[in-house]
Amino acid sequence: VQLQASGGGLVQPGDSMILSCAASGGAISTYALGWFRQTPGKLREFVSSITKSGSYTDFADSVKGRFTISRDNAKNTVYLQMNSLKPEDTAVYYCAAKFSDNIWSHFHYDYWGQGTLVTVSS
Repeated sequence: VQLQASGGGLVQPGDSMILSCAASGGAISTYALGWFRQTPGKLREFVSSITKSGSYTDFADSVKGRFTISRDNAKNTVYLQMNSLKPEDTAVYYCAAKFSDNIWSHFHYDYWGQGTLVTVSS
């Protein structure tokens, strides 16, 4: 499966933004999905994940209460709604997919999309 993230850009602190990740070459209903982010000089970090059915989600403590993850299997797309954005949310955001439905393990993702840059700055 190929993943294509979009929706990044420049926003001000406190703003909202939604990222999308569209899949092709396979049905995303087959995969658990996750969002990760990375800033220069740092390791890629987990942001959020969602099970195949969408029944369960997981979030990093740093975004809990501000970010929401959802999926539309009919549209083969996963979304990351980001509210109350902070400068420290600035990063390249990546979507990823894995066969395992264990979203609480933030490792062993099988497919990765290219990143989309989110910049939060006044």
